[in-house]
Amino acid sequence: MGARISSQKQIQDLHQLQSYEDGDTAITGNNTVPEPIEIHREGETNEELSVHFGYLFQGSSSSAHRLPVSPEETISVFESATGESSEETLSVSLKGEPWKQPRRNGSFTCLSGAAIGANATLANTSLGNGIFGVEILPGLDSPKTFRPMGSILRTSSLNTDSSISSTLSTLMSVRNQSYPSLMMAEESRLYRSTSALDSTSFLNAGDVQMAGGAAGEDRVQAVCSEEHGWLFCGVYDGFNGRDAADFLAGMLYENIGLHLRALEQRLHQEEANGEDRIDNDGSKSLESKFQQGVLDGLRDALLQTENDFLEVVENEMDERPDLVMVGSCVLVVLIYGQNLYTLNLGDSRAVLATHKSRDQPTGAQPAAGAPLMALQLTELHGINVAVERERVVREHPDDPFVITGGRLKGKLRVTRAVGAGYLKKANMNDALMGILRVQHLISPPYLTAEPSVNMLRVDPDDQFVIIGSDGLFDFFTNDEVVNHIHQFLCDHPAGDPAKFMIDHLLLRVADNAGLTLDELRSIPIGRRRKYHDDITIVIVFLGSTFQTSSASAFS
Repeated sequence: MGARISSQKQIQDLHQLQSYEDGDTAITGNNTVPEPIEIHREGETNEELSVHFGYLFQGSSSSAHRLPVSPEETISVFESATGESSEETLSVSLKGEPWKQPRRNGSFTCLSGAAIGANATLANTSLGNGIFGVEILPGLDSPKTFRPMGSILRTSSLNTDSSISSTLSTLMSVRNQSYPSLMMAEESRLYRSTSALDSTSFLNAGDVQMAGGAAGEDRVQAVCSEEHGWLFCGVYDGFNGRDAADFLAGMLYENIGLHLRALEQRLHQEEANGEDRIDNDGSKSLESKFQQGVLDGLRDALLQTENDFLEVVENEMDERPDLVMVGSCVLVVLIYGQNLYTLNLGDSRAVLATHKSRDQPTGAQPAAGAPLMALQLTELHGINVAVERERVVREHPDDPFVITGGRLKGKLRVTRAVGAGYLKKANMNDALMGILRVQHLISPPYLTAEPSVNMLRVDPDDQFVIIGSDGLFDFFTNDEVVNHIHQFLCDHPAGDPAKFMIDHLLLRVADNAGLTLDELRSIPIGRRRKYHDDITIVIVFLGSTFQTSSASAFS
């Protein structure tokens, strides 16, 4: 190894390397992507990100373009799953519905996503037949670019004939290479049997695109439709294995879709019955009901997914008792029109970069030159959070060992998560032996899957949203992340902020450990966990216009 690079020199080198010549995953408004010029120095390693994608929303254009990550890709118009242009497959919202939005009129302009792993895991041990090292869920993941996604329903959780067998068959189809044909058969069955599914749903857009994949035990998903102006982002931070995160990736998005379709159907019926009344505050009752219904739908979909996962675990724990320990934190951000909805369990975060404090009166404008501030949109669920610690102690008054060694029952720092059934059901805890078993399981469940849900109205002074797993915030405060991204985009308005933040974090990790960046990157996955956790970050830029000619689009 060469001489160790000082931290200041490393930062200078990072800015040089992150110039990208305005290329790599550069966010550009034209129809060509300049080929990036890679800068190599002696002894430099070029560590590839597990997940790395970007997307440019062409909200004012007659055709939408996807932003490729790889320079050899070409930009193309959206196509449906059948290969038809999205302009030929537009669905129509019913006139007068409160959830109706003008075509391609969302409150986002572009996004940048990246993830890198540190944990070694038997990836897809449940969904992939225990194949070691498998990172992709066939037919579902696209870790390097967005691709068309058909309006395919993968679950029947709202069906009266719902059963765990249908859930398992869904997972079988997700991991099967013949995924499309199996899914079309399942879709046909669901449409025949569920009256709550309306073909005019805003979720049934013809231009749906998706990207996502795995990094260690983390999973990330991004699904969007410019046609109806919505964006779904999910970060699933697994622990003790990635089975729960994989399950969430395969099930939660579609479970949410089913609940929101049922909400639309119910409100459509209320509108037909003349229940479109005016509330006291002047807002239409159906609109406020829709907003609350989305929050309820997110919650109910997550709890349904949790119940399905625990049932799968109970069916398999005799052969695989380790499954009772596997769990995942959850963070979902859904942007539709001018509303931003969040759902979370655990310690992942969504942070808004904005010039306007939400403490200001409605309609008040921030002062000229107001600084960019960080507003955390999600609640943290951990033993180190006073309100959560007090809740846990209050719910288990007869258990003096509810918090042991700064952990929930001596096992977990998080207090809410999907899975980890050994902290929820005695029979699952009994499946474990020795030191793995929780001692004195007096009053389960100790771990809950009850999420926090919130809604925020996007304001013109809101700039971007950072969606990240706790691996990002182990090394940066909310303010630091916002300021680093803001400064980077001022210097490189067409650069890739997600990749920059991961590279910047690795520099900080290396400096804290007394290593060079090369030395850190040479440490294999698994041993790397000693220095940092899996890291996932998605940055979504807000606003109705997008310009690459100046940094003002991001500041």
